[in-house]
Amino acid sequence: MSRTGYSRVLLKVSGEALAGDQSYGIEPKILNEVARQIVDLSRRGLQVAIVIGGGNIVRGMSIAAEGGDRVIGDHMGMLGTVINSVALGDAIRRAGGRSHVFSSVSMPSICDTFTQRGAIAALEGGATVICAGGTGNPFFTTDTAAALKAIELKCDVMLKGTKVDGVYSADPAKDPSAERFDAISHEDALARDLRVMDTAAFALARDNGLPIIVYALSDKEGLVGVIEGRTPSTRVG
Repeated sequence: MSRTGYSRVLLKVSGEALAGDQSYGIEPKILNEVARQIVDLSRRGLQVAIVIGGGNIVRGMSIAAEGGDRVIGDHMGMLGTVINSVALGDAIRRAGGRSHVFSSVSMPSICDTFTQRGAIAALEGGATVICAGGTGNPFFTTDTAAALKAIELKCDVMLKGTKVDGVYSADPAKDPSAERFDAISHEDALARDLRVMDTAAFALARDNGLPIIVYALSDKEGLVGVIEGRTPSTRVG
């Protein structure tokens, strides 16, 4: 168990974060840095589960916005998360860690189908568990999948790595006067309509007492800094 009292954490990484400065795909330098941070965290005795978005490959809502079928678009997005998950799993192994990729969408020739029992057994066995395929259903984001998996896997906290160093009252890239919060309750985040995560994810976290820590994925202190309180972040919960 870490000195903060956390023993099992879930990390949510946006697909866009993996793209770096590119508009599409995976930036190897960022992928390898994320993998290194995850391995560092595991070596400190924490069990780590991960959910990755697929926005760097395809976004289902964007397909629908252009007149496509939302269900088909979301299925495409699920496949994007599998691409990212398999890539991160490989990067973790190359960084000296162990990884086990599960998918909520069955594709046994690529990765194991997700079950709570299998994923918890892998975590207890020392592997980093990567959960691909979102919830396995259309109309749900990977934020919701992350909250759901964190609850299913009995994680102590959910960490959300983004491009900004916490939760703001508005988009700091558009509003320089946006207020940054060190801590905020689930209820206030919902009432203020703060869009760091979608409403369903916040509601799931609130109803199940799951705290969320939002931080900048690019921070030099990395995940260990988040867990040990050195990295600027916002605690929701």
